[in-house]
Amino acid sequence: MTEIEAAATEEIDTEAGTGRVSWYEAKGPEFVLAVSHGAGGGIEARDLRALAAALPAHGVTVALVEQPWRVAGKKLAPAPKTLDVGWRGLWPALAKPGLPVIAGGRSAGARVACRTAAELGAAAVLALSFPLHPPGKPEKSRADELLGAGAPTLVVQGGNDPFGRPEEFPAGTYGLVEVPYGDHGFAVPKRAPLGQDEALTVITDGVVEWIASLR
Repeated sequence: MTEIEAAATEEIDTEAGTGRVSWYEAKGPEFVLAVSHGAGGGIEARDLRALAAALPAHGVTVALVEQPWRVAGKKLAPAPKTLDVGWRGLWPALAKPGLPVIAGGRSAGARVACRTAAELGAAAVLALSFPLHPPGKPEKSRADELLGAGAPTLVVQGGNDPFGRPEEFPAGTYGLVEVPYGDHGFAVPKRAPLGQDEALTVITDGVVEWIASLR
């Protein structure tokens, strides 16, 4: 996977603390894809790095968003409401380029994007590793957040994600890209018939194709 450096990084004060946005800029962009991390990691996640490396060549500026709790060095994410407050506070900076903004995130960040998309006027929602339910507890479904996003939505889900395998997802108007053999972090076993780089290509190709359909 090609690694690239952010063109710019800015810190933004919100009611939940200071967040951070790292920009990976396209030439003549048509969209901004703003994606945040999950509750167990930051923007170093393999899928977020892959999108930041691949999408600018396709006319999409990528903004990797770090929630205030992560910038502050805390190890545990706050309650969902606090995550929403941080995301709302960062949104004006994400919308500042004047382009349609696709709200995205992985895991807990995907839930934030779904919950706030309609009120913030997101052009679409990208849900990476959407945590449909806690592992082993399918009865505690969060499908209502996904189905209530109120904007065109794409789910990218690992085939072996313990938080919800693709076949567990309810019917809806959203799209779904399966990453074969992938876990919640899109890692694939060494014995899998596709390698890690191929798995990441499934993600980036799927997202590029979906964004093209939004134009």
